[in-house]
Amino acid sequence: MHPFQVLLLPGWQDSGPGHWQTEWERLHGYRRVQQHDWTRPLRGDWSARLEEVVADAPGEVLLAAHSLGCILAAWWAAHTRHARKVHGALLVAPGDVQRPDLAAQIRGWAPIARRPLPFPAVLAGSRDDPYCAFERARAMAQDWGARFVDLGARGHVNAESGLGDWPEGHALLQTLINKD
Repeated sequence: MHPFQVLLLPGWQDSGPGHWQTEWERLHGYRRVQQHDWTRPLRGDWSARLEEVVADAPGEVLLAAHSLGCILAAWWAAHTRHARKVHGALLVAPGDVQRPDLAAQIRGWAPIARRPLPFPAVLAGSRDDPYCAFERARAMAQDWGARFVDLGARGHVNAESGLGDWPEGHALLQTLINKD
């Protein structure tokens, strides 16, 4: 196996049964970063929790984020002292929390941090994601310095997308594990 702990960063309302993150946790033993409140997420609380988990990790970590978890990863990376511990990040279907309808539901997460990430990243976006326009996801990847992967029409790349343990996504994570 690899020497990195993989940290799963779910989005708003967590990743439930049938979600690829839940499958990866079960199949590969990856660690979900548990948040205090999945339904009323506070950016400061979620960032502090991620800071604590990364700081306490015995070695380097890989982040595998979905939806609001992507926005968390970018915000955290812009403010942390522990970015050097991140070997890479897989960012899947970021939620556009600056969109008025989402900003009303998930308050306090705008603006989205748009600095280049201080670690290698891959952003995988869907052409028909109901929570983020395709071009918006591509722009986030560019701003973050992430390699962009077009997933085609996969919805929000969640349990409703019917991906199961999503081997294609796991292969993207492996590209980060195997980087020089």
